[in-house]
Amino acid sequence: MAQPDPEKIERLRQALADYAAGEAGEPLVDREEEKAKSKVRERALRLLDQRDRSRHELHQRLVDAEFPEATVVAVLDDLVNAGLIDDARFATEWVRQRHARRGKSARVLDMELQRKGVADVDRQEALEQIDESDEETIARQLAAKKARSVKSVPERGPERDKALRRIVGVLARRGFPEGMALRIAIDALDSRCAELAGDAAE
Repeated sequence: MAQPDPEKIERLRQALADYAAGEAGEPLVDREEEKAKSKVRERALRLLDQRDRSRHELHQRLVDAEFPEATVVAVLDDLVNAGLIDDARFATEWVRQRHARRGKSARVLDMELQRKGVADVDRQEALEQIDESDEETIARQLAAKKARSVKSVPERGPERDKALRRIVGVLARRGFPEGMALRIAIDALDSRCAELAGDAAE
């Protein structure tokens, strides 16, 4: 078996010693600073364990928790370098989940990501997952679901307008364009009325 090279071992030992202390004998790691960072890091990791977050969102939460600004920035830089914070990844997942599961429009999702401090380029790349046909499909599903709450064919005039407003309201709250919302709401209400009329005729 080859014997360890004493000279190599000494070089490694010296490299470790040089790392632990600077050229002037100053510690490379400020222990007080590292202690402060460890508290911020622990809080940040707990927040990330709950769900993925943007850098801006984490920064706000940590500053609101009264951690020093400079320490927060330093910790967030470390987490970005470690790949634990990635605004592009965060934006992509945010759009994917909230569009498919909650039926939110691209317009609303864009505003949500803006509030979370996600940069324009990351927002636009994330929103490319959605196309117009996706938007319309989800809007029609939401409108049909709301239209099912209509239990009898509404009379023309105020009663029909009221039913229509309720369906449009569901779509408007999710940020669908007004023209699209009205067109799809009319279709959904007409389909529901036809269904109710057919049931009554049987």
